[in-house]
Amino acid sequence: MCRYTVLAALCVTASSAFAGELEALQGESIDLGAYHGVVYYTEAGDDFRVVTTIAEGEAGSPVRFEVTLDEGRGLTISIPGRLDEPSQAVEISRTGGKLFVEGAEHAPQLVHAGK
Repeated sequence: MCRYTVLAALCVTASSAFAGELEALQGESIDLGAYHGVVYYTEAGDDFRVVTTIAEGEAGSPVRFEVTLDEGRGLTISIPGRLDEPSQAVEISRTGGKLFVEGAEHAPQLVHAGK
């Protein structure tokens, strides 16, 4: 129950759909179709500890991603789309001593069984 309280508290302090620069300890909402969540970071020496928590709808169990980003590094979190639909993604990157979060749409990847 505590994990849901923490996610709800972060959502309350976060703004709606977001694309741009984040500041330390500033929670921001992200929207990946049916999945919604929050991303924030803390400073750990020269590194940024980035925490992203997402859940499918209100009933879905939350999933947390944690990563330590050095300067010039980044990550992408994506949710696959249905057949012939693009996946939804959020890109998180550290550049110039700042953290940036932006939505990204990826082309669908069709997988064909070969003989």
